[in-house]
Formats: sequence, C-alpha cells, structure tokens
Amino acid sequence: MKIIDLTIELITGFIFLFIIIKFVGKKIIDQITPFTFIASVVLGELLGNALYDSQTGVFYVIYSMALWGLLLFATEFLTQKFLSFRRLFEGKPSALIKNGKVDREELKKNRMNINQLQSLLRQSETFSIREVAFCYLEANGSISILKKSKYQKTTQEDFNMPLQPVHVPVTLIRDGKVLWEELNDLDFTEAWLKSQIKSQGVSPDYQNIFLAEWLEGDGLLVQTFK
Repeated sequence: MKIIDLTIELITGFIFLFIIIKFVGKKIIDQITPFTFIASVVLGELLGNALYDSQTGVFYVIYSMALWGLLLFATEFLTQKFLSFRRLFEGKPSALIKNGKVDREELKKNRMNINQLQSLLRQSETFSIREVAFCYLEANGSISILKKSKYQKTTQEDFNMPLQPVHVPVTLIRDGKVLWEELNDLDFTEAWLKSQIKSQGVSPDYQNIFLAEWLEGDGLLVQTFK
C-alpha cells in the first residue's frame, strides 16, 4: 500500500511542479534573484518532505504546492505591475566601480571585500581593476563589467570592415538520430545530408554519427562516436 501511495504522491507532485514552473516562468529555474533562488529551494523542500513523510498524504502535497505556487504567482504579478514591489523582491544592481574607482561604501553595503571583488573580476577574464570603467553587482550575485576604451576588444567596425551576417548553427544529427524537423526547416533533403557526410569521408550510416551540425558559410561539422 505504501508503494501505491508513494506513486500517487510522486505523480501528483510532478504534475504540480510542472504547472508551477509553467505559470511562474523560467526565472525560478535561472534563479535570477535571491528571492527566486530561495523560492525554488523551498519548493523542492515542500515536495521532498511531503513525499517522504509517512504522516502526510496526497492532500498535503496538493495543498502545500498549490499554496506556494499561488504565492509565487502573486509575487510575480505584483513585481510586473508595481515598481515598488519589483525593487523589494528583485533588488537593484550596485555600482562597485565607478569611473575606474572602487566604491568602498558599496563594497561594505554588500558585505564584500576587495579580495572577493578581484576574484569576481578574474572569473570574468578581467585581471586588473585598472581595466574597468564600471562594475555592477547584479541581484543574483554576478557582475557586469564595462571596460575602459583601451581595454575593450576591437570589432570589425573599428577597422571599417564590412559587417558579416550572423547565422545560428543547427544540429541535424544527434546521438545517431536525424532531426528531420530541423533539416526540413533549412529546406535540405536527405540526399543532400548524405552527400555532405560522404564528402567528409564519413559513412552516411546515421547510427555511427554522434553529432552533425550545420553552419551557414562554414558547412557541416560531423563527429562520429569513434
């Protein structure tokens, strides 16, 4: 009987978790703010405790997840409608570096020291504060950096080079399976795909192909399982 009860609770929890994520949005997964991080942790704890506590049943799973989901949905609605709620729940970025100068007061407000700031900068491929014009600590703990002009990467526009169109790579074969929808979206045929694979000296047996990716202007990249 316990197996049956656990199965019902698992299915119920799965359905409600799916519904909550769909309604609340992807932010709870990306954990954009400290609030969404805590909300996702509590949501998981509610489901886990309900499933493995022998004193609770399906009603507890439904009630706890439905109530928490309703609170999350209400919070998202309020933050979309009212700026004051948005600032309360989502916070705002803090300028740790302004015009190349470290703001020590902002560091103190965010309970950070210079070592932690330097560590975050290095993780963003910035190894000296002298390179930074502005640095913001975002609500989720990540940093956004605007480098000084002489440390910024050059672009095609800097050399008066003509801009090239940007194309998105498309996976056509994954784990030995042809993704026919993607192939049709590109208006390519199976005969074309096989000819492209053969041109790289690879057998057109799809089961032997781990990955095949098409990029306009660069052709087809093929990698076999071996």
